[in-house]
This record gives sequence, structure tokens and C-alpha cells, in this order.
Amino acid sequence: MLSQRVLVVVVLLPLWVGLLFLGEIPFAIFMAFVILLAAREYGLLFRKGGYQPSLIFLMAGAAGLAWFHIEDRWTAPWLLAVIFGASAWHLLAYERGREKAGTDFSITLAGILYLGYLGAYLLKLRFLDYGAWWVLLVLPIVWIADSAAYFVGRRYGKHPLSPRLSPKKTWEGYWGGVAGGILAGCLLATAYGTAWGMAPPVQPWHGVALGALLGLLTPLGDLTESMFKRQFGVKDSSRLLPGHGGAWDRIDSWLWAAPLGYYLIVWFFT
Repeated sequence: MLSQRVLVVVVLLPLWVGLLFLGEIPFAIFMAFVILLAAREYGLLFRKGGYQPSLIFLMAGAAGLAWFHIEDRWTAPWLLAVIFGASAWHLLAYERGREKAGTDFSITLAGILYLGYLGAYLLKLRFLDYGAWWVLLVLPIVWIADSAAYFVGRRYGKHPLSPRLSPKKTWEGYWGGVAGGILAGCLLATAYGTAWGMAPPVQPWHGVALGALLGLLTPLGDLTESMFKRQFGVKDSSRLLPGHGGAWDRIDSWLWAAPLGYYLIVWFFT
């Protein structure tokens, strides 16, 4: 299992970083595709529970919303088109005998909004000035905070954080993750601030603020996905990535980190 996890990281991380620095459009296309895959996994989870959300509108709606929200003027027209189209799809399903079509419609719209709207900020973050460096500040903070939470929780964890959603998570691990996020943010911001003038004008306190905010709130992204997985009795959203689960498993915390980081950067750092 560990070897599979390492192999996936060795293969995908250089690709991801390469696309990040190749340009805004290649990175945006890749992340929109990841969101499309996550939306498909979301829909299939609900189908395990007997619901029938529209995979077509989930995938196209979430990926399209992420893409069009790069420029806010396209967000409303796309949402209108998706809402109208999904409504017609599920109305037709009801006419064909699907008694829970109204619930299916609600599930479809919720998935598009959650994965597409939040996921859009993964793209919008890259489109900021110095966007590649901002992405490399925000997301690694989450990775390091998650790792710190895991190791601190495993060594010192005694008090459950969320017994029903994630029994192995503890308050000790949670606060270890917050501390890890703050430390990671400070170190990364300090390093980027002296990176040959290529990084944004970032200061150590920027990293501390980002680390604290992301460490405190991004675990909710992981727990949100866990809520769905527990409801339908599955461990991972899919088996797409050996040892890692599915696309949604990989971006569950990113979906919270990207908008939080984006607005902190736009409102206070630039």
C-alpha cells in the first residue's frame, strides 16, 4: 500500500507542478478535469444509495462552473443553463416513473455547486498575479498540516474529534495540524520571499496567517466528504489512484483551502 502511494506521488506530483508553471490554461484544464472526475464520484456514491442524480449534468456542470467562474461574468449564465437543463432532465425522469426525481434533482444541483463553485477557486488562485507561487503556498500548507495532524494524532491522540464521521481523528491531531500549518506557512513564505524575485511579495506573517486559517478550517472539507462516504458505507470515493482513493479524496481539503486562501490573499496580501 505504501509503495503504491509513493509511486502515485512520484508520477503525478511532477506532472502537477509542471502544469502549474507551464501556464494558467494548462493548469486550469487539468484541474477542471479533476473536478469533473470528483463530480462523477459524487454521483456514483449517491447511486449506491439508490438515488439517481444525473452524471452528465454533474460532471459537465461542476467542471464548467469551475472553468467559467474564472471570470465572474460567465458564472450566472452557466448556472442558469445547468439548472434549467438538469430540471428538464429530472422532470423527464419523473414522467418515466422515477418517483424520487425531485430528490435526484436536488442532489445533482448540490454536487454541481459544492464541487464546481468551490473547485473554481483552485483555478482562480492560479490566475492571480504570481498565481503559481500562491498555489504552492496554499496547498502545501494543507498537505503538511494534514501530515502533522496524522502523526501527532497517532502518537498522542486520545480525545475523538468526530467519532461518527472519522473515528481515528482526534483533537490532539487537529491542533497538531493547526501548529503544522502555521509552521509550514511561515517557512514557505520565508523561502518564497527570497526566491530570486520569482515569488510574490510575501512575508512570513502572510504564511502564519494562511497556516492558521487553513489549519483551523480545511479539516471540515475532509469531514464533509467523510459524511457522504459514511452514509453509503464506502472507504474511498473511488479506486482511481492506488493507495490514495479517488479524485474527490485528493481534493476534499483543497476545496476549502483554495477559496479561503484566495480571499485572504486578495483582501489582505495584495
